[in-house]
Amino acid sequence: MGVPAHDQRDFDFARKYNIPIIAVVKPSDGPVPDGDTMPESVEADGVACNSGQFDGLTTPEAIKNITEWFEKQELGKREVQYRLRDWLISRQRYWGTPIPMVYCDKCGIVPVPEDQLPVELPLDIEMPENGGNPLALREDWINTRCPVCGGPARRETDTMDTFFCSSWYFSRYTSPWCKDRPFDKDDASYWMTVDQYIGGIEHACLHLIYARFFTKVCADLGLLPKDYREPFKRLLTQGMVIKDGAKMSKSLGNVVDPDEIMKKYGADTARLFILFAAPPEKDLDWSERGVEGANRFLGRVWRLFETGIDGIKSAPKTHIPMKEITDHSERQIKRITHLTLDKVTRDIRDERQFNTAVARLMELTNALISFQPKDAKGWQVMREAAETLLCCLSPFAPHIAEELWHMIGNDTFISVEKWPEVEREALEEDEVTVVLQINGKVREQFDVKSGLSKEELESEVMSRAETQKRLEGKTIIKIIAVPGKLIT
Repeated sequence: MGVPAHDQRDFDFARKYNIPIIAVVKPSDGPVPDGDTMPESVEADGVACNSGQFDGLTTPEAIKNITEWFEKQELGKREVQYRLRDWLISRQRYWGTPIPMVYCDKCGIVPVPEDQLPVELPLDIEMPENGGNPLALREDWINTRCPVCGGPARRETDTMDTFFCSSWYFSRYTSPWCKDRPFDKDDASYWMTVDQYIGGIEHACLHLIYARFFTKVCADLGLLPKDYREPFKRLLTQGMVIKDGAKMSKSLGNVVDPDEIMKKYGADTARLFILFAAPPEKDLDWSERGVEGANRFLGRVWRLFETGIDGIKSAPKTHIPMKEITDHSERQIKRITHLTLDKVTRDIRDERQFNTAVARLMELTNALISFQPKDAKGWQVMREAAETLLCCLSPFAPHIAEELWHMIGNDTFISVEKWPEVEREALEEDEVTVVLQINGKVREQFDVKSGLSKEELESEVMSRAETQKRLEGKTIIKIIAVPGKLIT
């Protein structure tokens, strides 16, 4: 790029070969970087400097104006570059879409006529022992007639890369039984576009861009509605699984056999670990210790229900409103249950942060293990908490959740249960911690009843013996009370 002050690669090159470094962008809130002493390049946007007539412009403004100046001087022109890799469409393998071309000694390369499409692959194929394309060995399939002259011709034996099919399969899903065209336009109009697409990070600049191309072409051809220009509304690209410092792949020989994980720990443990180990868009570092940790958590959940099965099973399924609960420990369990439900719902539905959702369920489980119901009312609160835990756990560990759901006396399947609703009143804290400041210095922190007004908070604090003692011999000039936070 030739801007050593603002590109680290150029900076390193310039330092090595003693090339002058001149800053042409300065931070918006700081001085111009000194090219002789700056330790590294400054790559953030800022304000143009040492740039003649463009000094003082912000980086986006400078780029626009400099580009226009070059075009007016006929010294250059603007271009848009797309980081799209070339598509190696031709593959020497059996699985794939046949390339509908034939080779004729007289006519050359000839496309297969539309009325002879699709070209179908032979089903009685035998894979070569030493590898290679099995189609190249099927003379009965390769030999055909030229569509132009009728003379002998040979089929193309390469097949298209599987990206060709994965670039439009989602539209085919809207009308899988349509026989006279790829998909029915009305069906596609009803179902599309895809609300949420989830794919691997390596597909972000390949398959997903090709899918956009195919969709636009199909719309232009009238196969799709004209306003159907984009296939996906939202995209979530998954991170890769890393093991021993490298991407997990068959070619590297570092693949973990899922069957062995299932045999040793069960499917729920595998699911839970994968969802808990990292956010969906980040790389997942495979860890045997992490798998064991997920298994231990599910064991704690099982023991929680096993230990309290009689009390939970005998408790009514109705929920007691927060306003009718007076016992402190019961109110705390009710509160953490609905706080967890509220946060897990947002983690799953809005943020798609499954790892934090699992972490919250672990915290709820620990709270329930410590809770000791005193009477029937306590067990009723416990049952609500336990059922909420299972409903929230079900998407992550469906097998154990279903089993425990039936163990506590439910006849329905938890997988079809309605998602629990948050009781907003249960989210409110009984007490809040306020800070006492005297002359600008923090002197104490203590809990007061939540919901106090400024006047009530001031009265509550000033009536405390500890506060009166701290104020002995001092003249009160001003009191500032911020409800729920501090008094100074």
